[in-house]
Amino acid sequence: MRVGRAALTTLAAVGPCYYARAFATSTAVPATTTSSTPTLFSAARATAKSIKTTSTALPMIFDKLFSSFAGGGGFGAKIDYTTLPYPCPELATNAAEGKVLENIQRGGTKYKVASFAGGCFWGFELAYQRVPGVEYTAVGYQQGPEEQPSYDQVCAGATKHTETVFVLYDPKICSYESLLDTFFGRIDPFTVNGQGGDRGTQYRTGVYFHSAEQEQVATKRFAKEQDKYGSRKIASECIAAMPFWPAEKYHQQYLEKGGRFNSPQSTEKGCTDTIRCYG
Repeated sequence: MRVGRAALTTLAAVGPCYYARAFATSTAVPATTTSSTPTLFSAARATAKSIKTTSTALPMIFDKLFSSFAGGGGFGAKIDYTTLPYPCPELATNAAEGKVLENIQRGGTKYKVASFAGGCFWGFELAYQRVPGVEYTAVGYQQGPEEQPSYDQVCAGATKHTETVFVLYDPKICSYESLLDTFFGRIDPFTVNGQGGDRGTQYRTGVYFHSAEQEQVATKRFAKEQDKYGSRKIASECIAAMPFWPAEKYHQQYLEKGGRFNSPQSTEKGCTDTIRCYG
């Protein structure tokens, strides 16, 4: 994407991630199907599924805005989910069907799934890549009603999604409680719609449970964390997961691949190296 000086000035003023990230574009939609475990929160998710994307003036306005800034519009571009690394194609297929997974079978192992939002998903993904028992991660957009959201749309606040890390973990090695340790260890739980230098509803924090068991554990943990702070209320969400839409290929395992400065960061299990959130 070509960005002129005026656009860079505007984007830098809005927030670091707007300035730092490129907007990937592609065209295809998911074509394969896989089996999934029925959700325990069918009523809430049926409601979410029934909210269809509608045509409004907003996308047209942003198409022209991004086209003016970037020398070519990317706001309405679609992601080619088939080109993304595992488990993204499968996750996109299930999202297109309105499904929220509880587990995924792969290579003879039944993995449980979990999803967390902690501000910019680049550094948050790397934190979970380092957790023993976490076998696969993906970054994407969750907790919004729009289908096939793009980074441009999410950053514009047009879809209500949050930047989320999706985790496949082996419950024989890694407990859900330990994943919550990572969550609370990296966020400021009191910041509303933001973390660090990033601001916007897409940067809100949250734990999105995929089963009744996860709901019970997460609710108990939130209560425990709240007790530490008395009347000062935690701003993070603790609600049922909605369909997860993978982000553009550019964003997947971004820091592992080198980030902004082409300096790869370790994904070794148990690694305690400081995470450079933008590379």
